[in-house]
Amino acid sequence: MQGTRVAARYAKSFIDLTMEQGVLEQAYADMKTISSVCESNHDFVTFLKSPIINTDKKQAILKEIFAGKLNKVTDAYIHLITNKKREIFLLEIVSEFIKQYKEKKKILTAVVTTATRMDDIIRKQVIDIVKNSSSSDVVIEERIDENIIGGFIIRVGDKQVDASISRKLNNLKQSFKENPFIKEF
Repeated sequence: MQGTRVAARYAKSFIDLTMEQGVLEQAYADMKTISSVCESNHDFVTFLKSPIINTDKKQAILKEIFAGKLNKVTDAYIHLITNKKREIFLLEIVSEFIKQYKEKKKILTAVVTTATRMDDIIRKQVIDIVKNSSSSDVVIEERIDENIIGGFIIRVGDKQVDASISRKLNNLKQSFKENPFIKEF
């Protein structure tokens, strides 16, 4: 709970700052870059959360990793976060920033789970379906789960449509268990 509250406050203040400076879109791209680094390298997140490594060392490594990749406002903000000893919340701050940015820009995230990778035609159809149900822009987050066998699962916010083969098989299995017919002798 503490981390979420801290992340929300820091993300909100950073959004306000970037809007004031006119670099919101660049900051969003920077946050996506930082997010991808954190997601692809668990050791990096562990490094940020380590109480053993001092702040100066963390700042030097962060500067080395993101040298030339981030806007100067984002770079200064990360420096501020590490000075305040909040780098342990960097991943949460980044996630919260992306969430608040999408809310501010009215962008919906549709999480689409399929058994195999979607092609461009299917991806466009999914975007059109979600856009028709709301007036927001849509971003698709693709997930692959071979356990659903086929079909798809779409989740937008708290709504979910499960049209997977595994769901249909489970429903069929349940209907066989509830056999309404009486066995004849």
